Amino acid sequence: MIIDDSNADARKMHEIALLQRRTGLLNRRSFLAGSAAGLGALGLGGCATSDGMSLAEAQKLYGPVPEEKFPIPAIDVTHVDPKYFRKTVRYETKEAPGTVIVDPGNYYVYRVEDGGNATRYGANVGRDGFRWKGDAYVGRKSEWATWTPPKEMIKRQPEAAKYARGMPGGLDNPLGARTLHLYQNGAYTLYTIYASLDAESIGNGITSGCIGLLTQDMIHLYNNTPVKTKVVVLPA
Repeated sequence: MIIDDSNADARKMHEIALLQRRTGLLNRRSFLAGSAAGLGALGLGGCATSDGMSLAEAQKLYGPVPEEKFPIPAIDVTHVDPKYFRKTVRYETKEAPGTVIVDPGNYYVYRVEDGGNATRYGANVGRDGFRWKGDAYVGRKSEWATWTPPKEMIKRQPEAAKYARGMPGGLDNPLGARTLHLYQNGAYTLYTIYASLDAESIGNGITSGCIGLLTQDMIHLYNNTPVKTKVVVLPA
């Protein structure tokens, strides 16, 4: 289901794994199995990964962001399959530059660029039974948004009731540092693209339909995505 201004799944609700991991109960990260899939390549000292990025380059790309309202820690890139690192790739599409395309079947989000290219980000997506498809658009954007669990979530997880009036923004908040709220026909869908600090969530289906990017990737996408941007969610 939807997440709620918060991705009820966060981190995204990871379905609230951030909270689940940090509070031990709620968290969009959901507990995600562990995806550390592949890091064999990264584990080889300073050698290049399968995508040609060195460990040092990945650590720099996903390094700490101390100037934020809530200083963001570095991502442990050894827990991310190198194929999910941010990268400019060839991407043929009829969509206009600037469009955001979500490919849940392959755990990627693309921002269409000029000249047949796209910026590609690794993502976590909705778990089985919660994936969706279709066109939407960015109706609003939030930095360090307040997260309010939906009534349905509180019913399933009574411990979430303590946030019924909203959980202030911060590192433990399921919505993370940046959020793109997705709308259709003028109405908020309750789905979002949000920021995650959970390295192991990338490349996994863990949310109630929201899409999560590593925080450093989400800040990059957020800064390049204005309100009204078209978002296309492909079939899984």
